[in-house]
Amino acid sequence: MALRIIVKDPDPVLREVANPVSKITPNIHKLLTDMADTMYDADGVGLAAPQIGISKRVIVVDVGDEHGLVEMINPEIVEKEGEQVGAEGCLSIPNLNGEVKRAFKVRVKALDREGNPFELVGEELMARALQHEIDHLNGILFTDLATNLYDPNARRRNEGPRR
Repeated sequence: MALRIIVKDPDPVLREVANPVSKITPNIHKLLTDMADTMYDADGVGLAAPQIGISKRVIVVDVGDEHGLVEMINPEIVEKEGEQVGAEGCLSIPNLNGEVKRAFKVRVKALDREGNPFELVGEELMARALQHEIDHLNGILFTDLATNLYDPNARRRNEGPRR
């Protein structure tokens, strides 16, 4: 298990368009494994390579549904349907959430860790997580799209101790 440091906004790598992966190597396998370990350790549901300072088009997502851990190399959204609005946060922007409008359903094509092409259809939270992480690959942060930004911990701090 190798944990990576999650870079924070305004680190410039978060605003770059990430480079496509041209060849899947043992280093890409290690990157995928380290990203998953880092995501789980940080209690996240997704992580993009730029969030650990690596400008590569690689993401991992696990929203706790039947898909389990999803590893994607060079992911691309090929279809969007519907609309949903919901709260989002980001491991690279701690203590800030906001309401973000996203597609309700997406179809994403990508390569798996062995270089095999596959497609994944995600709805609701999976669709939201995929769009959020793919945005990272294009230098877009949720704060660029969000309304009603707020500190999710402010209410708890203001309430005092619970009895």
